[in-house]
Amino acid sequence: MAEPALFESFLAKEATIAAAYDQREFGKAVREIMALADIANQYIADKAPWALAKEEGKANEVKDVCTMGLNLFHVLMTYLAPVVPAMADKTRQFLNTPLSWRESPKALLGCPINPFEAMITRIDPKAVTAMVDASREAAPADKPKAQKAAAVPAAAPSATTIGIDVFSQIDLRVARIISAEPVDGADKLLRLQLDLGDSQRQVFAGIKTAYAAEALVDRLVVVVANLAPRKMKFGVSEGMVLAAGPGGEDIFLLSPDDGARPGMQVK
Repeated sequence: MAEPALFESFLAKEATIAAAYDQREFGKAVREIMALADIANQYIADKAPWALAKEEGKANEVKDVCTMGLNLFHVLMTYLAPVVPAMADKTRQFLNTPLSWRESPKALLGCPINPFEAMITRIDPKAVTAMVDASREAAPADKPKAQKAAAVPAAAPSATTIGIDVFSQIDLRVARIISAEPVDGADKLLRLQLDLGDSQRQVFAGIKTAYAAEALVDRLVVVVANLAPRKMKFGVSEGMVLAAGPGGEDIFLLSPDDGARPGMQVK
């Protein structure tokens, strides 16, 4: 199998994910798995087997890429099986192989698979809106107003509005994380080395409690590229990586869709 190191890096995360499940830190387990899924998606996007298939003499390369994709999918679904059992059953039928935590997933080579059938359906936003509207109509009419308000946490107030001329001064760029490592003496910081296409930057990000450093390598993020450098005792931070969430383990990096490339401007 081509690029065995990539496959082995996925297997290396088994102990971390299993420990998160055992400790009932399901959010952490899923974040670790989704970080691996981002790497798998980026691998397929970079190799573009649909384009290779159109080139003469590339049949073996296409086979290698697809084989790797299926094997990464097998590992990811083994890790996800405890939380998406129905999809795991469909994966077992498709790949003709068990998804078991009793032993690490092994590379599927020379194994027949069944014809692919869609396992999930993309959610129609109109259907979601209809369900939300229906739930509002079904709410008891005599429920005290104060009780209704207490059921949903109040959103943080919006910041003061700005004009488009001010917003246009913020240079948001897609960046790829080249390396990530903990910062000695800092409980929350990771030192990130970013590729912005035409340059590289060092950024310190307070995401250590939510992300394992090794899981971030090759991930695409959004960065404020024209933020003034900030001198810290650990070094100079040359930008800001964007994330959502209140903090602690509830931090969620913002990532662009597949196809984005380092250096692309976010508008």
